[in-house]
Amino acid sequence: MATAPWTIEKPTALLVLADGTVIEGKGIGATGHVQAEVVFNTALTGYEEILTDPSYLGQIVTFTFPHIGNVGTNEEDIEDLTPAARKGAVGVIFKADITDPSSYRAVKHLDQWLKARGVIGLCGVDTRALTAWIRENGAPNAVIAHDPSGTFDVEALKKDAKAWSGLLDLDLAIEATSGQSSRWNERPWVWNEGTSALGENDARYHIVAVDYGVKRNILRLFAGLDCRVTIVPAKTSAEDILALNPDGIFLSNGPGDPAATGEYSVPVIRKLIDSGLPLFGICLGHQMLALALGAQTEKMHQGHHGANHPVKDYTTGKVEIVSMNHGFAVASKSLPEGVEETHVSLFDGTNCGIRVVGKPVFSVQHHPEASPGPQDSHYLFRRFINLVRERKGEPALDERSAA
Repeated sequence: MATAPWTIEKPTALLVLADGTVIEGKGIGATGHVQAEVVFNTALTGYEEILTDPSYLGQIVTFTFPHIGNVGTNEEDIEDLTPAARKGAVGVIFKADITDPSSYRAVKHLDQWLKARGVIGLCGVDTRALTAWIRENGAPNAVIAHDPSGTFDVEALKKDAKAWSGLLDLDLAIEATSGQSSRWNERPWVWNEGTSALGENDARYHIVAVDYGVKRNILRLFAGLDCRVTIVPAKTSAEDILALNPDGIFLSNGPGDPAATGEYSVPVIRKLIDSGLPLFGICLGHQMLALALGAQTEKMHQGHHGANHPVKDYTTGKVEIVSMNHGFAVASKSLPEGVEETHVSLFDGTNCGIRVVGKPVFSVQHHPEASPGPQDSHYLFRRFINLVRERKGEPALDERSAA
């Protein structure tokens, strides 16, 4: 169809899909236009964390929750490691106008924040209809455009949307990664106290995090378990990683096609597995670990994006409510001998976790640091640290406790 039924009289922003569909709205945030993939997120809270998650690089996020902006924005809830570089979603779509902030933690209105980060958006859209369209047709390639004058070359935007190659075969981790190695020592945020630093004398373990687009709260949870973390760029060699003498290695989340990033990361990961060190992966790190072990990944129809996804942990028999953000998945049937499926989505049966039999190596597809359950999946960090402790001959932590 050429024009969508959800239109307004004087649009100042457009979403133009690759099939020629034009969705009109009121412009918010930055001006200009950008090509990206459109997805929907079903979370009711956490919009700032979502929009700054580097895993959303190259994507436009449609929020199914109608009222966004009520808690404003602040500096503590940003998830990308280098916020000045604005590594996160490139566009947003809301149903209602941005709500004025009413939180004591707010330091900036969401619209001002979007402008400062260069994120283009539109509101006044029937997000329920758009979400239904995506569920039926899959996540589309598109162009989102904002011009306060309402002047658009629609035909040119249609050509741009149709011409974009999409996320398949696209390595975006190289854009999301850090430019150089760094140290992290910030502990988890505590209500009414904020964050605190891990002291040198408190650091019991050394974790090297390979940064494909790592989220801050992942690093905070490691620090909360007395780990000093060295963050290294995505293309760091196995030899350089091992030369840092880590107690364990973490493969981070990130954007793009894992097969594309895997061209340089898979050989490194294989060497890290052979080192015998405990290894833990999340999201893109999970997918690339699977590739390194001989499995395959595949593009999903609409992906998983939300904070209400049920996942079963086969190792405990328990179901946890998790946060998801991925458009690619590990193909369960491709898992080789010696690699066990540990977690599975109860929505569609897709793979959400693996471990290597006889080795201290495992990973999960979901985001255990995002706390939608609110802390259903935090045990995974303690599971990883227990592998480190076992290697050191130390007693195990209780996975389900905060100790």
